[in-house]
Amino acid sequence: MGNNVPIHAPLFQAAQGVTLLGGGRVADADLAMALALAPDLVAADGGAAHAVTAGHMPLAVYGDMDSLSAEMRALIPDARIHAVAEQDSTDFDKALRHIDAPMVIALGFTGDRIDHELAVYHGLAARPEARCIVLGSHDLVVHAPPRLALDLPAQTRLSLFPLRDVTGQSAGLVWPIDGVDFHPARRIGTSNMTKGGVVELRFDGPGMLLIMSRDHLAAVAKAVRATSVWSRTTGAAWL
Repeated sequence: MGNNVPIHAPLFQAAQGVTLLGGGRVADADLAMALALAPDLVAADGGAAHAVTAGHMPLAVYGDMDSLSAEMRALIPDARIHAVAEQDSTDFDKALRHIDAPMVIALGFTGDRIDHELAVYHGLAARPEARCIVLGSHDLVVHAPPRLALDLPAQTRLSLFPLRDVTGQSAGLVWPIDGVDFHPARRIGTSNMTKGGVVELRFDGPGMLLIMSRDHLAAVAKAVRATSVWSRTTGAAWL
């Protein structure tokens, strides 16, 4: 991992994708869909209870463990539970920074408290080196990598929401982003549309969230796994 990421527990290293399960509401079908693309299951705190209840034993659990009951904790092997006591980060961040995998699909982190959901998107921005897709009930969100190519049908909604000042270039969008100075307080890019075929996106720095329908999860997961990511320390593209 590197990049000055604070490590407070053993890393969970996976050669394939990781499904990261949080404590929010998750349909069994959604969990199955995520596991089909990212078969190694890791939980963030209370997400472990959801996993066990759904018949899945998490391979690792990270968090401050304030949401995991003693009864549920007793069902999980002790060696898989990694308590991270500090209170300066969320359970989502505690888990994400301890995962070393080619791609992460995170679910159970959206749809309830708005402050918690915003903290998740802060976590995406804070971990630009993580290939993490947050899956909600309608949409998915990913921190846009330096370059991304997606084969999408025409009239696919593709939104860009900056968390800092960002510029970029595009091909295949109805409204190109070339020359646009994105900034969270001045210029955002929601509800753009695709022309049909391959959409190519390039960004000059980290900080852009890409939001689109969860119907395209498989395509986004494949593209995210194949591309470079941002260096957390320099903000440059990093393989």
